[in-house]
Amino acid sequence: MIDLIVSQGRVADRAPRMIEGAARVAKALEHRHGLKGRYVGDPAPAVDDDWTDSLPRARETLVGLRQAVTESVTAGNVPLLVANTCSTGLATLPVAAREYPDAKVLYIDAHGDFNTPATTGTGYLGGMVLSGVCGLWDSGHGAGLTPDRAILVGARDIDQAEHELLRTAGVLVIPPAQASAETVADAVGGSPVWIHIDWDVLEPGSVPADYTVPDGMTPAQIRAIFEAFPPERILGVEVAEFNAPLDDADSEQAVSVVLDMIAPLFDRTH
Repeated sequence: MIDLIVSQGRVADRAPRMIEGAARVAKALEHRHGLKGRYVGDPAPAVDDDWTDSLPRARETLVGLRQAVTESVTAGNVPLLVANTCSTGLATLPVAAREYPDAKVLYIDAHGDFNTPATTGTGYLGGMVLSGVCGLWDSGHGAGLTPDRAILVGARDIDQAEHELLRTAGVLVIPPAQASAETVADAVGGSPVWIHIDWDVLEPGSVPADYTVPDGMTPAQIRAIFEAFPPERILGVEVAEFNAPLDDADSEQAVSVVLDMIAPLFDRTH
């Protein structure tokens, strides 16, 4: 069974339409697949603040998301988290690391998200998610993912200090041009997977997202990765950072692209 969990509280949002984007994707999933979403958090305006401010402000939402994902996993279900920002992973990925110690995390993102408070040049919380989950700094929301279980897919905008941290930790990085379903499946081996996606991993123009970077992956590549794994090997999915356009038609088109990419997940019996 798939549990739809929807983040609606501000978690370091710097763009104003990310919470709306998560809500629109969730409503479309409810309509297409007959799911009933569990909504966590209360919307708040975007703010261009430092992680030292945004992290404590997001505490209530992060705790709620961690609880929702934990309950889903404990029930033997597959959580599908639709989030406004990748920063929500600070609370949810430690659950995956703890509950599924044999699983690999596919962190599909244009960026490394491997800066720490000591290396960040922007102060953006979202740029320190994977490093926090791997225990390079203490977010207060857990860790536990060993770097050898993290596979960074589609990353192409990595700071120099961040690159050194990734190299030292031993995180496998698969650039967009090499991110075929076969390459990713080979990297995972026989392990189950937890898939985390930031839509900025896509070539700009596919799905509106914040912090887009040229030379990205295609929607067909993302769908092929889902198709590469039997549904029973996908233990959890997180999708984030859809910056909903103001034009409803454009928004509906982008949501349709999102739903098509993750459609293979619903081939499972639920």
